[in-house]
Amino acid sequence: GILHEDLRLLLETSMPAKKKKALLGVADAKIGAAILEELGYQCQTGGVVAEILRGVRLHFHALVKGLTAQSASKAQLGLGHSYSRAKVKFNVNRVDNMIIQSISLLDQLDKDINTFSMRVREWYGYHFPELIKIVSENYTYCRLAKFIGNRKELSEESLEGLEEIVMDGAKAQAILEASRSSMGMDISPLDLINIESFSSRVISLSEYRKGLQEYLRSKMSQVAPSLSALIGEVVGARLISHAGSLTNLAKYPASTVQILGAEKALFR
Repeated sequence: GILHEDLRLLLETSMPAKKKKALLGVADAKIGAAILEELGYQCQTGGVVAEILRGVRLHFHALVKGLTAQSASKAQLGLGHSYSRAKVKFNVNRVDNMIIQSISLLDQLDKDINTFSMRVREWYGYHFPELIKIVSENYTYCRLAKFIGNRKELSEESLEGLEEIVMDGAKAQAILEASRSSMGMDISPLDLINIESFSSRVISLSEYRKGLQEYLRSKMSQVAPSLSALIGEVVGARLISHAGSLTNLAKYPASTVQILGAEKALFR
């Protein structure tokens, strides 16, 4: 619907001087309106114009000197490709696509980290069951399982390392005392290697999750700063994901947003 400079030049050189008498056939009504407004030519759309243009398209290679049917079809194909590329390149939703993928991945990671942490707890719990009661947080538990390894090897020297992980001197002391009088079964070095390896995986997943959350925060502050300020980055991202795009969310009436907010998926 915008009058391009090339089109303006073509019309100014090709159209007759008497604007009042000339009637211009245009396929697109919006372009017709723009031509009338800027150049003052009377434009007609639809009906017979569409038929004439269809004829022009069909016999285009015969109407233009030096143009063969083959080169015309190649030009059409090239135009089609470049138009499609431009459409993909200028996709307005492509920024919020990243947000939608990030929040979906964040949800998936939360589920997986919880499942894997439970597995570490069960696995390591055979050897050191008391640790579960002292430390409830998944990430800290996995770090402790990797750090402690065989509980019989825990000594006063390990106290500093324990304190560093749990951030609490009393808890570190409680872990040390529990290890001395634990009810857990003995464990072979091979089993310990497996548990430690799995704990490392869970720890790295948790750290990646933190990084992903930071990435989501920065993306949200760029794409939807007002929404982030109102309801926070994570809930804002969930709303965008739920609506399909930021544009869709912006167009929703208040009542629809209210219904979205009450859905279970938003509080995962």
